[in-house]
Order: sequence, then C-alpha cells, then structure tokens
Amino acid sequence: MQRKAGAIKGPAVSGFERKIDPAVQVPPPAAPAAELAALQQKVIACARCPRLVRYCRKVAREKRRMYRDWEYWGRPVPSFGDPDAELLILGLAPAAHGANRTGRMFTGDRSGEFLYRALFEAGFANQPTSRDRDDGLKLQRCYITAAIRCAPPQNKPRPEELRNCRPYLEKELNLLKRVRAVLALGRIAFDTTLRLISRRISLPPLSSFRFKHGASYALADGLPRLFASYHPSQQNTQTGRLTPEMMREVLEDIRRFLASSTPA
Repeated sequence: MQRKAGAIKGPAVSGFERKIDPAVQVPPPAAPAAELAALQQKVIACARCPRLVRYCRKVAREKRRMYRDWEYWGRPVPSFGDPDAELLILGLAPAAHGANRTGRMFTGDRSGEFLYRALFEAGFANQPTSRDRDDGLKLQRCYITAAIRCAPPQNKPRPEELRNCRPYLEKELNLLKRVRAVLALGRIAFDTTLRLISRRISLPPLSSFRFKHGASYALADGLPRLFASYHPSQQNTQTGRLTPEMMREVLEDIRRFLASSTPA
C-alpha cells in the first residue's frame, strides 16, 4: 500500500513582543500541543546536516524491494505523543527503512514492534502495533523523540550532527512541562540527556553516571528522573541482550515512580 507524506500543521511563532491594549481581545497563548506541532514543522524542514539529508533522500529513492510500493518519508522525522506526557522516551535515530519510510518514530520496523508492545502492556499506548503513521496508534502519558531526527548511515550519527539536533530536544523538554521521567534507549540517548541537563544545572562528572540497563538516577529537584534501557534494536532483541521481560521491568519501575512521586 502506498503511503503519502503529510506535513504537521501548527501556528506560526513570532519572536517579537508587543504591548497589548487590555481593551483589545487577544487569543490565549498557544497550548503545548500547538507549540509542539509548530516545532515539528521546523524539524521536518530542517537541513542542518547535509550528509543526513542526502542519505535520507537516497534511501527514499532506492527503497527496499519489499517496500517498493511505498512513498518513503525521506525527511527528518517529527516526535509525537501526549502533550501532557509524564514519560519522555528518547531513542537514537530513525531507522532507514523504518521511520524514514513511515514518517513516525519507531514505526515500521522490528524495534518498533518490540517497543510498542511493551508500551501497550504498560498502559502507555492504546495498541501493541505500529505499522504506519495512520494506523490509529496513540500514546498515553508518554511522548517519543530521538537524539537525532534523520536516519544516519549505519546508524552512526556524527558528534556535530547530534549537536545540531540538540536544540529541538531542548525545546521539547521546555514544552513538555509534566514530564517526570525520561527513558533513554541506549548509551547515545543516555549521554545526550545528561549533556542537555548539564547545560541547565551543575551535575557531577558525566562519567559518574553509569549507563546500565535498568539503572535510574535522580538528577536534581524539579528535573525528571533518568531511566536507562538497552536500545530495542534487532542486535539486542534477537541476541537476548534485551528481552521483553527486561523491558517490562524498566517500564514497571517507571510506573511505580510516577505513581509515588508528586507532580510539580
């Protein structure tokens, strides 16, 4: 079945402030959902990393035989989920023939099959499958993003490409005001979260935060708790390094934390 790429609509954002006559009726400030949608428009249009732009377009042209009837997305992939999320999940990057094909994070590949089933079982998703971005999947109290929004060759983004994408993640954290837990899928996502947080507050040396599946760290008052998991890549799930039970345990830890902690 052929899928057509569509843009996410959102309001224009102005960087100018002006005095308002109190007698004049003005619309209320944009809700987080509208601001997030506007941000994703910027993500989709981003061309900061020429190497990644070329690679995404190349993959979209050449395709895989099994997806030859698809219209590949072939652009930076927007994040998505519940604007009132309490859990933010941070992956590495779109897969070349997964999210780069479907246009939605963790959709259309084995990693997504593994992750969304686990999220469904934990109550964070309304269905256990994710085939395309129009399949009815909705996240509940959960938002999914990535350290980098374009599919990188061999799943290996360069340091400067990660830096180019970091402002989008920073803006998402500012907009997702109810997030109290961050689940980093893999070491790069874990390090990306710590580097971003360290720009806001003083942290111990980043080397003191050991990446380990099932580990979690309290960063500071008012900041989300950081949870770590192996990435649900086929290299991990097919070798038994990451099992469904291991992922269930991490999500259960997160559920217990959210239930026991008080929202700010």
